[in-house]
Parts: sequence; C-alpha cells; structure tokens
Amino acid sequence: MSLRAWGLLLVLSGAVFLEGIDVAMLAVAVPAIRADLGLTTSTAAWVMSAYVLGYAGFTLLGGRAADLLGRRRMFLGWLTVFLLFSGLGALADDGPTLVLARFATGVAAAFMTPAALSVITTSYPEGPQRDKALLVFAGVAGGGFSLGLVTGGLLTELGWRWVFIAPVLYAAVLLAAAVRLVPKEDRTRGEERPRGGFDLAGALAAAGAMLLLAYGVVRLEHGLDGWALTLGVFAAGLALAAAFVRVERRAAVPLVRLGLLRTPSVLRADLGALLFVGAFFGFQFVATLYLQELRGWSSLHTALALLVMGVDAVLAPTLTPRLVARYGNAKVVLGGFLAALAAYALFLPVGPDWSYAAMFPTLLLTGLAFSLAYGPLTIAGTDGVAEHEQGLASGLLTTATQFGSAVGIAAVTAVYGLSGGGLTGFRAALAVPVVLVALGTLVAVAALRAGGRRPAGPEREPAREVTV
Repeated sequence: MSLRAWGLLLVLSGAVFLEGIDVAMLAVAVPAIRADLGLTTSTAAWVMSAYVLGYAGFTLLGGRAADLLGRRRMFLGWLTVFLLFSGLGALADDGPTLVLARFATGVAAAFMTPAALSVITTSYPEGPQRDKALLVFAGVAGGGFSLGLVTGGLLTELGWRWVFIAPVLYAAVLLAAAVRLVPKEDRTRGEERPRGGFDLAGALAAAGAMLLLAYGVVRLEHGLDGWALTLGVFAAGLALAAAFVRVERRAAVPLVRLGLLRTPSVLRADLGALLFVGAFFGFQFVATLYLQELRGWSSLHTALALLVMGVDAVLAPTLTPRLVARYGNAKVVLGGFLAALAAYALFLPVGPDWSYAAMFPTLLLTGLAFSLAYGPLTIAGTDGVAEHEQGLASGLLTTATQFGSAVGIAAVTAVYGLSGGGLTGFRAALAVPVVLVALGTLVAVAALRAGGRRPAGPEREPAREVTV
C-alpha cells in the first residue's frame, strides 16, 4: 500500500481506537465521577448504560446512512459530534447532563464506526490488502479498550474530567487528518441512492426497536427486580422490529434490503461476533470486580494487571494476517473461540488469594483469542457484500458487537446477584463467558463446514494500489 493508503488506514483505525479507549477510560473513572458529583447508584449506572443505548440503538441506521448519504460525510460529521459531546461531558456538573452527553456520544459512535469500516471495505480491494486493513482496524479496536483501562486509571488520578478532555484533543487531531485523507464519494453512485427520499418510517422503526431491545438487555442486570417492566420493554422492542420488517417489505426504496439479513455467511459472522464480544466483555467485567471488590486492588493496579490482554493490538496486524492467508478465515476464527474457551475455563476455580501468575495464562489467552477471532469475524461479516451495501453490513456487524457487550455484562451481573455475591457469585458469573464462547464455537464449526473463505493464493485477486 502507498503511504497515503496507510495514512487513511491509520485515521480510520484511530477513530475506532478513540471509541474503544473512550469506553474503557470511563469504566475506570465512574467511581470518581460518582463521588465528586454525588450521583446516586442508578444515575452512575446510567452514565455507562446511556452510551450503550445510543450506540446499539442507532448503529443499524448509521451503517445504512453511510451507504445512502455518503461515507465521508457521515464519518467527518459524526466525528465532530463525538468531539463536541465529549467536551460537554468534561463540563458537566450534574448527572442528567453527563447522561445526555454519553447518550449523544454513543449515537455519534453508532454513525461514525460503521462509516469508518465501510470506507475501508470500499477503498481497499477485496483480497489480501483489504484483509490486512480490516485486521489492523480490528486489532487497534481491541488495543484501544485494553490501553484505555490503563489510561483511564492514570487520567483519573489527575481528575476525572481529563477522561473527557483527552478524547476531545485526540478527536480534533483525527478530524484534521481525516479531512485530508478520507476519499470523496466517488464510489457511492447516484443510482444507488434512494430516489423516493429517505425511508423515514423504516429509520424510526429500526431505531426504536434497537433502543428498546438494548434497554431490555440493560435491565437484565436487575435480575428478578422489575421483571414485568423488562418483559414489557422486550415485547415493545420485538413489536417494533416486526413493524420494521413490514415497512421494509413495502417500501419502494427500503432502508435495509432484507435479503442481506438472510445471508448465511453474514448471519454466522454477526452471531459469532455477538457471542465472542459478549463473553469478552462479560469476563473483563467479572475480573475487574474480582480484583477490586474481593481483592481490594486499586483501579490503576487492576488496569495494569489486565494490560496483557492488549497483546491483540500487536498480534492482530502481524500474526493474524499470515494465519488467515494460510488457513482461511473459518479455521482462524475457530482457533480464537477455542483459545477463549480455554482461557475462561481456566479462571473458573478462581480463589480468594490467587497470585497474578495463576491469572496470567487466562489473561494472555484472552488477548490471543481476541486477535485470532475478532478481525477474521470482521472480514467474514463484510466479505462478498456488494459495495453499495458495505455500510449496512458494517452496521449489522457493529450492532451485533454492541448487543454482545450489553448481553455479556448484563448476564454476568444478573448471575452474580442471583448467586449471592462474594466468591461464589464470581465463580457462577464466570460460567457465563464460558457458555457464550462454547455456543460461539458451535457457530464457528458450522461456518467451517459451510466452507469458510479459502486461504489466499495465486487464484485470489492480487492486491492493487488503493485509490484514496
């Protein structure tokens, strides 16, 4: 690839790094924010949940908007919104303002991230070059979350507002570079845009369904408390989802071509991503609680202990492309799921005074598993999709990962509470990521039997110079 092509990839990967590090830093800073602003427990929880709701609720719409309204326009515009509302979070002096800022930031990420991913899949030719770009993109995403834990711990020592100021400064640098490097809309042709106007009914139904379903997932954390409301929210979300399908079937120019939702390879990749990311975030959440609440470690000490999981930031762009080229996506994804299954199973007998040496194999295997599975799942979720639907495919994949993270955290929290807390609760909650990756392993086996992408070879399309 040319220097300009590498520059574009760094800018787009920088955006997903921004999203990952922003979430991780806030997770570490929430206790300090709660103490300083005098927030209630429920308000502090909403500071985290608001972002998930905004992100999961609008990602599908954001992905299709990139196809219909322009990838460059969506990326630059929503990166600016991300910057502005991160700034609002830094200035917030009360809970409602902070919750609003986080919700808007989540909505911005819902439009920005699929746009960045679809710029990659339409700017780099399908084959080794696109695979390399996607694996770098995925590796940087995982590295952002891992490094964000440490960065959040350091910045919180200076003051929790720095957790919001740092993304503002970083986003400003990204925006300046993106204006020069992100290609103009020469690939989204006029005939692929809707002639009858934007599918407003479909957009509202999709956003409403995603918001309600995401809220229902978040409410699972409460266990049996308020179960009637939780069921009502899920029922309303499913009803809106059914309405969305009816609207799309009748629309002259639908927001989402329903045929893509029935594509087996896309469904397997999205389901695999949901299960894998759900297990990863669920395990990370339980491990953090174990180290801080049961062991009494500080937030910075905990972040440094979990830093080894960031090995994926090194392995994903270096080792994984070679494995994909030699063995193909499906086998590498299966290897990632098996590594994750071994990692989480090793942590099941966790004790009250485990040494770091006893935890280290699990943490290292977790990072290895992420580097093996996440990037190839990203490739599989967009591989073979028509260029004018790359944004939609990216939005579906991102929606799956966001729901996965919400499901993983909500499920381990619910199991922990129902098990009575303490060491018994931690051990019970750790079974959740094991079950999720076990199910994901079955999906990976099904993908392998269905004939995952063959290894790259002479018959594959040769890498071409990217046009940016």
